[in-house]
Amino acid sequence: MKNVFPSQHPLVAAKLARLRDVNTEPKKFRELVRELAAMLAYEATLDIKVQPISVQTPLATTQGVTLVDKIGLIPILRAGLGMVEGVWELMPAAEVWHIGLYRDEKTLKPVSYYNRLPVAPTVTQCLILDPMLATGGSAVATVDILKDWGVRKIKFVGLIAAPEGITRLHEAHPDVPIHIAHIDDRLNEHGYILPGLGDAGDRMFGTG
Repeated sequence: MKNVFPSQHPLVAAKLARLRDVNTEPKKFRELVRELAAMLAYEATLDIKVQPISVQTPLATTQGVTLVDKIGLIPILRAGLGMVEGVWELMPAAEVWHIGLYRDEKTLKPVSYYNRLPVAPTVTQCLILDPMLATGGSAVATVDILKDWGVRKIKFVGLIAAPEGITRLHEAHPDVPIHIAHIDDRLNEHGYILPGLGDAGDRMFGTG
């Protein structure tokens, strides 16, 4: 699929297998989500803008780089929260802005309930964080919000995705790259990803 980047890293595959396991307890589930988020964010930011700087080591002066892009992390509440810490460890200067969306169980459409973005953008690139890209409704709505805010460089970073969700996001926003650990088979009749990993929020916070 164009503009979709499933990770090819064996460590990602091994961690995802443990994440899927129904016997993985919430504490370990959270740890795995955090670790996977960091690895996927690393892959998603390979093209981040930098500028050269001079660095004084204990022995000599050398050349290095510093980041130019100001990164915004946009976790989709609530499951996206579990991905923030992992990415923050890589980019501690990144700003975090929360967007709250839930999926109506009857219509499967996203409903917005929280958005505290400032009037003008404070970042140049946004990473949308959500463990699962299922129907794609929440991802599309979040990209809509961010583009209306004024950000043009947006990427989706998730753990698993259904083909239906990928198609819907790219039909609405073909310019948004999708970085994930794996593309799963399909959605079931209730809009859940198969084989999936269950309800990520419930498994993460122990509420299932």
